[in-house]
Amino acid sequence: MERLQKVLAHAGVASRRHCEELIAQGHVQVNGQVVREQGMKVDPATDRITVKGREIALEEHVYYLLYKPTGVITSVTDPRGRRVVTDLLTGVKERVYPVGRLDYDTSGLLLLTNDGDLANKLAHPSYEIDKVYRAWVKGVPSQEKLKKLATGIRLEDGMTSPGASRLVKAEPGNAKALIELTIHEGRNRQVRRMCDAIGHPVLTLERIRLGFLTLEGLRPGQYRPLSRQEVDKLRQGLIQNRRGRGAKL
Repeated sequence: MERLQKVLAHAGVASRRHCEELIAQGHVQVNGQVVREQGMKVDPATDRITVKGREIALEEHVYYLLYKPTGVITSVTDPRGRRVVTDLLTGVKERVYPVGRLDYDTSGLLLLTNDGDLANKLAHPSYEIDKVYRAWVKGVPSQEKLKKLATGIRLEDGMTSPGASRLVKAEPGNAKALIELTIHEGRNRQVRRMCDAIGHPVLTLERIRLGFLTLEGLRPGQYRPLSRQEVDKLRQGLIQNRRGRGAKL
């Protein structure tokens, strides 16, 4: 027996958080009865579970690493008809959705999966998964400002968690600089807002690493499946991070 929202997430309905919203809104039925209780235990092998009238089917979990280009929406649909990240996954038959998000004008590493449980954990800041970005910024940040980025910046939605930052290189004339920033959260436009806060606006932004995963071998718009070993390593790293914060992904 498993919790209903976990079964829905495993079936690729949505992230666990969105599944909880679907339950609360009365869109989920178990054996013909509307369920609003979040912790209800069900047996996916014997219980008939429907979402908005459609019976769920347990899917084999799949995992893809995409090199998201700029000009693409991190979503599975867009009411304005713009290109979304799933449009790039030609040949992928399973219904997958992105883990976290990258802004329209941000490129880089993005995971997509139908494993709602793993997606929820990877996106949650309490698991402290390293998200590494490289940004070209206006001007050259001082070491004091880089330290502020690493120790925490006060934004309108609160202090950012500690991370890491470094200057990679500065252009001749100091008109712009390339910095590398490691964070563990996923707030809306967080890196851009952090750089604005120290007076060095982002010119271009790319996520180059998520945990131990990198963009090696991919060009913008390309993707590849994760290997079973990579998925196992992600799971093991999440367990270690949660237990003792001793091993970083």
